[in-house]
Amino acid sequence: MHPQRLAHLTASATHVWRLLKWGRTLARHGALTGIERDPLTPPQIRRITRIARFGARTPARPDYAAALLDIGPPAIKLGQTLSTRPDLVGTEAADNLTRLQDDLPPAPFPLIRKAIEDAFGAPLETLFASFDPVPVGAASIAQVHRAVTPDGRDVAVKVLRPGIEEEFARAIETYEWAAAQVEAMGPEQARLRPRLVVAQFRQWSARELDLQREAASASELKENMTAEPGFYVPEIDWRRTARRVLTLEWLPGIKLNDRDRLVAQGHDCKALAATMVRAFLRQAIVDGFFHADIHHGNLFALPDGRVAAIDFGIMGRVDRQARVWLAEILYGLITGNYRRVAEIHFEAQYVPGHHSVDEFATALRAAGEPIRGLPVKDISVGRMLESLFAITRDFDMPTQPHLLLLQKTMVMNEGVATRLDPDINMWETAEPFLSEWMRGELGPEAYYADRIVETVRAVKKIPELIDRLDHYYPPPGAAPPPPPLPEVTIIERRHWWGYVLAAALGTAVGALALFLLG
Repeated sequence: MHPQRLAHLTASATHVWRLLKWGRTLARHGALTGIERDPLTPPQIRRITRIARFGARTPARPDYAAALLDIGPPAIKLGQTLSTRPDLVGTEAADNLTRLQDDLPPAPFPLIRKAIEDAFGAPLETLFASFDPVPVGAASIAQVHRAVTPDGRDVAVKVLRPGIEEEFARAIETYEWAAAQVEAMGPEQARLRPRLVVAQFRQWSARELDLQREAASASELKENMTAEPGFYVPEIDWRRTARRVLTLEWLPGIKLNDRDRLVAQGHDCKALAATMVRAFLRQAIVDGFFHADIHHGNLFALPDGRVAAIDFGIMGRVDRQARVWLAEILYGLITGNYRRVAEIHFEAQYVPGHHSVDEFATALRAAGEPIRGLPVKDISVGRMLESLFAITRDFDMPTQPHLLLLQKTMVMNEGVATRLDPDINMWETAEPFLSEWMRGELGPEAYYADRIVETVRAVKKIPELIDRLDHYYPPPGAAPPPPPLPEVTIIERRHWWGYVLAAALGTAVGALALFLLG
């Protein structure tokens, strides 16, 4: 057999073995049952899930979050990514995955000490006047310790878990392989772009595994949010920050999910909720750079009434054209102008041109009218998302992952705001902000200013345009260019069962060996 072919076979067998091993864990928590019952699951996936769960006791109600916690840190992060993709995993599974909060046992302190000293080439005692060896929190990628700098400042020190990069690299290779197999199974699977999901997951993971980049994200967000004084981002201690260590200002606040304590301390929960909504809109619509991991554990109310955020590993970015479209879409849904919302989807090429604008507008009306004007507490997010995902299928809309991340962040922000103020109507709170921003962005002054800037830029490009027309005139569309997809060998249909059978036989032989040795 050709050496390259043998290498592909070996790699594929390794990936199948890992998937079956993870599948056993998923089966114990009932997670494979939901996949098996989903009518959109390809037959090939149903068969392999049956093999993976063979002989396992499965609970009546699947718990996807618990299964991924058992599998380990890369699975936890993948689960958090999939929680933004209810179109891919289903609304029930996506809702369950939002409960992943990264609570894990901490790494031993001697390993943490060594990581810090290796990062800066200096003893821990020279970097900090005091350092608490017991972490205040331990997550899948890193853990956080409280410390005091030599000049007396209280800081939080975030340190990567030892060996976490290698663990992620192995897991992502298998995710990429599995996504390629699924995408090759049919047009519906290709429309959902599972390979692109994993490619973006690789990008996010690389960003989260580089704490210096996280510090840069926090610094950029802090500059942007000077226009929103009620929202605070902590200062970064750059002298004590490196790729594996992040040091930032310690925040003495109350977590936003502790409403009773907030009320007892005299905080205005309605004002905090309104701040959350305005801060999100400013990040997403005005700046196009937003905190994409907004949950209760990352948000605090400071003693002076401001909202503070931490954990800037997952950030989202949306370009200006997409922000204009997004603002118009939100404003159209708030005001019931479904025709304009439909037109924007066609202008942005989110909907293929062979469909009818009028029919799409009617479908949007069917999803929007039942919830328009209701307070958030009376809106079923699951029902709304179900309607929207039915629309994407009916109108052959390719998945837009950058907008799905924004959508997930919006839902999380809405959840935090509702917990603080159950009577808040996020749409009504957003309407004045969107109106003001749209007047500035879409009014006549902005229009002519944009035309002048575009003309000057076009004149400057003329010499290069002669030789590089294709480079300077990319296809229209607001989505950022997708990340490159790795080369993955697709298993031919006639060989599929060979790999599965080999992995299943390997599982049986391994179990028998353990039994005999035991």
